[in-house]
Amino acid sequence: MIAKGGKPIWGAAVGIVMLEARFPRIPGDMGNALTWDFPVLYRVVRDATPDRVVRRGAEGLSGAFIDAARQLVADGADGIATNCGFLSLYQRQLAEALPVPVPVLTSSLMQVEMVNRTLPAGRRAGVLTVSASSLRREHLVAAHVPEGTPIGSTEGGREFTRALLDNAPEMNIEAARADNVAAALALQRETPDLGAIVLECTNMCPYAGDIAAATGLPVYSMVSLVSWFQAGLVPPRWDAR
Repeated sequence: MIAKGGKPIWGAAVGIVMLEARFPRIPGDMGNALTWDFPVLYRVVRDATPDRVVRRGAEGLSGAFIDAARQLVADGADGIATNCGFLSLYQRQLAEALPVPVPVLTSSLMQVEMVNRTLPAGRRAGVLTVSASSLRREHLVAAHVPEGTPIGSTEGGREFTRALLDNAPEMNIEAARADNVAAALALQRETPDLGAIVLECTNMCPYAGDIAAATGLPVYSMVSLVSWFQAGLVPPRWDAR
């Protein structure tokens, strides 16, 4: 057997481009390495704060995100993801800037259209976001989210959105969980044909199970999407003997 080289780090196919944040990243959060059943590589984009990316549209950061993605590929990543759903704005730029055949996955929103195709006739997916006031049509179009998709938000809650977007060093986890469940239930009440929920925010992933239990609906997150992504980058090999 002959081993192949060609890159400095092996065994981690997914590279994750991270915002620079100090809020708690609990297990289940995309930025907590213990979340994953497989190794990942991380690269932080300095000055890409939650406020700058979400509230201020990530203006002026495209070059920094491209550089970080290229560095991850140079280190050994075979595919690139980011840890904020609002970075759908950079999907095309990142995909075009990286060498073939490196795929790019910038946003959990990219799975809305696919989830819709799995649902019974007359049902559709809705989106739960950390900031409905900041989620613009451009974000949705870039991720190919169907027009008219219902949007819910934790923005009116007391803990989750505030802690994340203000980049607070502490967060009341039970209050954040309550904000997510309440926002999901409100979305369900307002959308009689709701058949599934897609979590835009990668920091909502720890609460996906709570949301599913409260609503009785399938819940899809960036963790579920990146796990699918990983399965394509490193598919299992079966011994047919």
